[in-house]
Amino acid sequence: MAAFKHCFLLSIIIASSLASFEMSMAARHLLQAPAAPLPTLPPMPKVALPPMPSIPTLPLPPLPTLPNQPTLPKLPTLPPMPAVPKVTLPPLPSNPLPTIPTTIPSIPNIPSTIPTIPFPSPPPSN
Repeated sequence: MAAFKHCFLLSIIIASSLASFEMSMAARHLLQAPAAPLPTLPPMPKVALPPMPSIPTLPLPPLPTLPNQPTLPKLPTLPPMPAVPKVTLPPLPSNPLPTIPTTIPSIPNIPSTIPTIPFPSPPPSN
């Protein structure tokens, strides 16, 4: 199944590369070919349109007069803002920052030999 999958992918890649090669050759051939003259279009018949009707001007009614805008009463003045008390924060504790180790601890050695485990002897046979 895996071989079929790889073979199928390989055939798709080969087919697309050959198609792209053929397309590029066809495009180059079209670019190098002399330009063909464009066909001439037959003359279109001229159609006489009737004149546009004139839009009559209608009399506009007079605009109504707007009433005078009443004057608004004056707004009362706002009382002054109360003074905000100044807040002081307590000082930060002066704890020293932790130190960063500069040396890397060594990795312990792992024994490469496996210790043997003594097994009890088998029982005697009769």
